[in-house]
Amino acid sequence: MTANELRKKFIDFFVSKGHVQISGASVIPENDPTVLFTTAGMHPLVPYLLGQPHPAGQRLTDYQKCIRTGDIDSVGDPHHLTCFEMLGNWSLGDYFKQEMIPWSYEFLTKELGIPSEKLSVTVFAGEEGIPRDEESAAIWHRMGIPYDRIHFMPREDNWWGPAGETGPCGPDTEMFIDTGRPACGPDCKPGCHCGKYFEVWNDVLMGYQKTKEGKFVEMERKCIDTGMGIERTIAILQGKKSVYETEVMQPILKKIGELAGVTYGQDEKTDVSMRIIADHIRTSSFILGDQRGCTPSNVGQGYILRRLIRRAVRNGRHLGIAGTFLAQVAEVVVDLYGEPYPELLENKDKVYSELTKEEVKFSETLEKGEKQFDKMTFFLQKQGVTEIAGGSAFKLYDTYGFPIELTQELAAEKGFTVDVKGFEEAFAKHQELSRTADAGQFKSGLGDHSEQTTALHTATHMLQAALRRVLGPEVGQKGSNITPERLRFDFTYHEKMTAEQIKQVEDIVNEEIQKDLQVTVETLSPEQAVERGAMAFFSSKYGEQVTVYSIGDFSMEVCAGPHVTHTGDMGHFHILKEESSSAGVRRIKAVLEK
Repeated sequence: MTANELRKKFIDFFVSKGHVQISGASVIPENDPTVLFTTAGMHPLVPYLLGQPHPAGQRLTDYQKCIRTGDIDSVGDPHHLTCFEMLGNWSLGDYFKQEMIPWSYEFLTKELGIPSEKLSVTVFAGEEGIPRDEESAAIWHRMGIPYDRIHFMPREDNWWGPAGETGPCGPDTEMFIDTGRPACGPDCKPGCHCGKYFEVWNDVLMGYQKTKEGKFVEMERKCIDTGMGIERTIAILQGKKSVYETEVMQPILKKIGELAGVTYGQDEKTDVSMRIIADHIRTSSFILGDQRGCTPSNVGQGYILRRLIRRAVRNGRHLGIAGTFLAQVAEVVVDLYGEPYPELLENKDKVYSELTKEEVKFSETLEKGEKQFDKMTFFLQKQGVTEIAGGSAFKLYDTYGFPIELTQELAAEKGFTVDVKGFEEAFAKHQELSRTADAGQFKSGLGDHSEQTTALHTATHMLQAALRRVLGPEVGQKGSNITPERLRFDFTYHEKMTAEQIKQVEDIVNEEIQKDLQVTVETLSPEQAVERGAMAFFSSKYGEQVTVYSIGDFSMEVCAGPHVTHTGDMGHFHILKEESSSAGVRRIKAVLEK
C-alpha cells in the first residue's frame, strides 16, 4: 500500500462513519508561543477539544503535515524524520471508546489487511485514583484480541494531557503490529525498543478534566483524538525496514544519487548523508512552501529552517556534489507532494529561490568560519594553548555550521586537539533547549485562555485592520505570538514604519476600542467569507465551513478564537516596538494597558 492509497483509505473510511474531512493546518502554528511548528494532527484542533464548537460539526478527519525538531541531529539513521504526515479523526463530545475501538479494529484488519493475530494493544493501568481502563480492554477482547496481547501500561505510556495546567485529558489505547522479530527477553512487550513491536495507531480517550487542585474529574463531554503516521505505517505494511526504502523517500534519494554519482544502499556512510539531505530538503520545502511559510533567519522557525538547509549543504559536500543543488532536490519533493498539498505548487518558485539563496550564503559563511578558526588558533598559539575549548568548538558548529569532525580535522592540521567532551556538553544543552521548545504543551493556539490573552488576540485583528488602513492592502499577517503580557505580530511590508505611521495605527486601534464595538461570530463557507471581505489564509477544501469574527464594521477575519465580546474593556493599545523580522516582513510588539 502506498502513502497516497493509505491517505485516501483512511479519509474515506471515516467519512463513511459520518465524519467531515477538514483541511490540514499550516506547519507554523498561529498565535502559539509554546511550540515552533505544528507537531501533531490534533495541535490545530485543541480549541475545539477544549469545548469551542467546530464549524464542521462533531466528527472530523484530516491529514496533517507535522514537524518535530527535537531530534534533528539524529536524522541520518534509517528511522528518524523531522517531517511526517499524520492521519487523524476526532469526536468532539459525540462518540467515545465503544465506537472508536471497534472502528480501529475494523480499519486495521479489514481496510489495511493486518491479521488479527499480529495485533497487540496497550491500555491504561490506572494511577492517581483513576481506575484501570478495563472497559477498553474488554472491548478489544470482544473484537478478538486475547488478553495475553492486551497490556496494561502506566501513565507515562498511556495517558495524554492536559494541554496546560488544567483541562481535558485522559488515557489512551495504542495499537502495535508484531513484526515477527524475536523477542529481546521474557519481558518484551509493546513499547519495548527492540523492534519487535511497531506502534501503528493511538486512540486518545479524553474523558477526564484536571482541576486547579490537581484532581481528575470524569467529564460528561468526552472526546476522541487519534493519530497514525503515514510514513512509518506504509513502511511496515510494505515490509520495509525503513521509511527511506518507501516511495515517499526513494525518488528524492535517487535524485541525490544522480547529483553525487552514488547509489543509495551501497555504503552506510554515504547513505547517512543521503538520508540527511532527503529529510532536510523535504522538511525545508514544506516550511518554505507553506501558506504561512517563513524564510531562513537567526530566530524561531527561521533558525530551524536555516539549520536544516545548512546541514543538507554540508552533507552534499561530503558526497562531493559541486555547486548549488538543493533546488533540484526540492523539485522532486514538490512533484511528490503537490497533489495533497497544493500550496507547494503555488509557492514552488519561492521554495527553489530561497533554498538557492541560503545555499550561496552558507558557502560564504563557511569561508568566514574558516577565517574565524584561523584567528582563534592564532591567539591560542600565542598563549601556548594546544586545545580548542568545547564551547569554542560548539560556537563554530552553531554559528558557522562546522561539524565537530571538521573542527577536529582542521585542528589536527595545526597541531591542536579539541575538547570533545566540552563540545558534547554544550551540544547536549543546546539539544535540550530544542526539545523543550518542540515539546512545549499545546495551549489552544494561545498562551492560555485568560482575559488578557483573549483581549490581546482580539487586538491583533484590530492591529491588522489599522495597518491596512495606514500602509495599504499589501499588509498581510505572516505570524503572531501571544502571551498574557504582550502580542507579537508579523506582517508583510517593504520598509520600516515611520514614527507618524506607528502613531496613526495606535490612534486608530484605540479609537475603535473606545467605540465599545460588538464582536460577533458566524459560520460561513470560505467562498462566502471571501465575498464578505473577510481576511484569511485559505487552504480549505470546497464545502468546508469556517468561523468568521467581526469587530463591528472595522475588522472581519476567519479565525478559531477566542475573542472578547465587546472592545470597551480591552484597555489602551500601545506599540512597544516596530522592527524587521525577515526580508519583506516587519514585526510589531504591543501591549494593552489598563
